[in-house]
Amino acid sequence: MTTGPTTERQRHQILDALRGFALMGIALANYPEFSLWTFLPAEAQAAMPTAAADRLVRLLHYLLVDGKFYTIFSLLFGVGFSLILSRHGSRLFLRRMLILFCIGFLHLMFLWSGDILLLYAVGGLLLPLFIRLTDRALLYAALLLIFIPVGLDALTEFAGIDFAAPFYAAWWQHATAEGITEENFASWLRDAHTYPQMFAFLVQGAYERMWEFVEGHRLPKVLGLFILGYLVGKHRLYVRLEELPLRRLLRCSLLVGASTSLLYAWSAVSGRPWGLTAHSLLYAVSVIPLAFAYISAFALVFVRVNAFRKIFSMLAAPGRMALSNYIGQTLIGILLFYGLGFGLGTTFGLIHVVLTAFAVFLLQILLSRLWLRYFRFGILEWLWRMLTYGRYFPIRR
Repeated sequence: MTTGPTTERQRHQILDALRGFALMGIALANYPEFSLWTFLPAEAQAAMPTAAADRLVRLLHYLLVDGKFYTIFSLLFGVGFSLILSRHGSRLFLRRMLILFCIGFLHLMFLWSGDILLLYAVGGLLLPLFIRLTDRALLYAALLLIFIPVGLDALTEFAGIDFAAPFYAAWWQHATAEGITEENFASWLRDAHTYPQMFAFLVQGAYERMWEFVEGHRLPKVLGLFILGYLVGKHRLYVRLEELPLRRLLRCSLLVGASTSLLYAWSAVSGRPWGLTAHSLLYAVSVIPLAFAYISAFALVFVRVNAFRKIFSMLAAPGRMALSNYIGQTLIGILLFYGLGFGLGTTFGLIHVVLTAFAVFLLQILLSRLWLRYFRFGILEWLWRMLTYGRYFPIRR
């Protein structure tokens, strides 16, 4: 059933719904690490009863999940920057990023080594440097930043310049000092029944995360996506959905994204047979087009099909509490998989991990809808808001 024109409130709801959708994908992307499945040796993964199904799920994971949802989240971050800039200017945004940096640092050091907030804060602090550029210059800058990692990987592969080598050495130096080895890496958190044991892993994990950021050239990728999102927000495309050629965008992005994602997924599960540079190029030309295909399909259904409005409303609830739910996914992961909780890490096959991630997100939908019935903000959003503005905001409705 098609709808009439959407209201202003409904148009803004798509940002929250998309953020909720991205949160679901982030859970799917992160829970293989929370469950410690990712860290298991290939022989241990192959010995699991679900090994045959896990191989298919792993391929689908690279095809449909890997990189796509953090791309959507990054674009939404850029949209949010445009909203803050139009209402309050860049100074308040920079203060907001400094607070996010502190939240990310605490998350990284004391809860989970896979934190992304720290990287987002650094990218956000750089974003105001681009706001005076013309739209065309912004687009060129975004594309350049997105493809810079391909050139850096080419230097590593063909010139032997390993930018991440010092970070890798520092990581294993600290891991060895804590008694963490390749043999006990996957089981350490499962067997860590005290927080000091878990914290020992998190310290070396912070070094590992810095290595991952440098080795994967994450900062230019994220900053390029922020700029694209800023352009979307600057021109308020999210409130002009009826004017956009969504069907054409869906067809083009799906055609490019699906075909290149198949090659990327095959390269990932086959150990990069075409080399590092080709794999990096496939990542760039597959992840972003397929993420745009998801977004355009999402927007098309949002403006054309009234029957899905309830689903969008459900997704919007966790999207309005994105920071609280992101940290909440960490706490649930610790409870389920680490020795401080139920200690189920390394016991789940990948297919069970994916089902668990879906279940966690469904729980977050229910809890978010219940919470927002009585409160105006998520608890972390409330604290972040008060620290940003320097004054008290009532939280209860």
